[in-house]
Amino acid sequence: MFAFSTTANKMSKDSAQESVITRDIHRTFPAHDYFKDTEGDGQESLYKICKAYSVYDEDIGYCQGQSFLAAVLLLHMPEEQAFCVFVKIMYDYGLRDLYRNNFEDLHCKFFQLEKLMQEQLPDLYSHFSDLNLEAHMYASQWFLTLFTAKFPLCMVFHIIDLLLCEGMNIIFHVALALLKTSKEDLLQADFEGALKFFRVQLPKRYRAEENARRLMEQACNIKVPTKKLKKYEKEYQTMRESQLQQEDPMDRYKRENRRLQEASMRLEQENDDLAHELVTSKIALRNDLDQAEDKADVLNKELLLTKQKLVETEEEKRKQEEETAQLKEVFRKQLEKAESEIKKTTAIIADYKQICSQLSTRLEKQQAASKDELEVVKGKVMACKHCSEIFSKEGTLKLPSLSMENKGIETDDEKDALKKQLREMELELAQTKLQLVEAKCKIQELEHQRGALMNEIQAAKNSWFSKTLNSIKTATGTQPPQQPQQPLPPKEGST
Repeated sequence: MFAFSTTANKMSKDSAQESVITRDIHRTFPAHDYFKDTEGDGQESLYKICKAYSVYDEDIGYCQGQSFLAAVLLLHMPEEQAFCVFVKIMYDYGLRDLYRNNFEDLHCKFFQLEKLMQEQLPDLYSHFSDLNLEAHMYASQWFLTLFTAKFPLCMVFHIIDLLLCEGMNIIFHVALALLKTSKEDLLQADFEGALKFFRVQLPKRYRAEENARRLMEQACNIKVPTKKLKKYEKEYQTMRESQLQQEDPMDRYKRENRRLQEASMRLEQENDDLAHELVTSKIALRNDLDQAEDKADVLNKELLLTKQKLVETEEEKRKQEEETAQLKEVFRKQLEKAESEIKKTTAIIADYKQICSQLSTRLEKQQAASKDELEVVKGKVMACKHCSEIFSKEGTLKLPSLSMENKGIETDDEKDALKKQLREMELELAQTKLQLVEAKCKIQELEHQRGALMNEIQAAKNSWFSKTLNSIKTATGTQPPQQPQQPLPPKEGST
């Protein structure tokens, strides 16, 4: 805290590296919500830490790529604590030494890594040697930025935790784990393909947190003895002393200059790639946003149309319910009227049946009485000597034709009267039966209309559109779902 407060007093001083810092913070995690806004809280805090360190460490100052490490720390703690931890890593953990003496310690790390590869991954080491692919071409950012510049944050957080617990040697563990898991792909790649794999494909593999977790487990299981690292360090120093003694100073300066130029070109290429990736990401995000806005407009229009259709459908449903209620009322009245007519017709039929029965009984009695009287008269006439000639032996009358005609006329008149009365009764009975049949037909027709109407109502309620509207009402909460209306039970006495 004291270091940050002391440095904060010097923040008003101009720094020669301000332009580099400003350029770097715009490239640091541009897709992250905390750092994506220009002049936002994240970029402002990141700028303060980077500038504070450039003032605090006058020998090294700010170096390109340090903003990524500072940003990772800012995601977990306030800027004062982040600055103190950043200084701790640079000084006490030895990250600062990698930038000193023309990156001499960094090249020692590269030599140690290649020796570890030669021991643990000999086939990959031989392949890289055939391609003239040296460690500084792919591992410089691994050591200088502690894997923070290229790899996903879920993996970087694990690496920083292990670094704070175990020290800088954990970088060798992670580097060997990356090379071991990617060995098959690297053995099939050429020089350009291998560099592209390290730059693009390798970081993408660990976007899934499960893959990053497995990599960390594998890195922790790899053995990197400290004694071997010290041995390789002595070998490197001996090799460097021998090179310095044998090499002409001018050649050495040219070689160093060429190496620095290559490193600068490589860093510029990586910066260009990052800038291109940033622009591509922004364009993709802009396209996604435009598509989302277009989709939202379409959905809003569809929602308005659906609401309008819902209102129209509710109005139509209300009208249909009113018409249904009216039809039910008309049907109920017609049914009551038909039932009343049926009762009246039934009573009339019963009365006519009773009258017909009485008339039939009366006719039978009159016929029996007439027959008995006729037999009595016939008996008396047959007993009389003078009158017995009226009847023949078969019992038929032998009256003169005139007398027979007169009696026949009287008998025919009575029969005609009875037949006429009987025909009238039969006609009246037939008319009553016809009325009864018409009433039954009318009742059946009303029953059929009622059934068809109820089926239409039920079908309308069970239709797909009705269900869709009910689901929309339920989802929007405008109206609770209605229970299906049960059909009215038929009244008693209906057929």
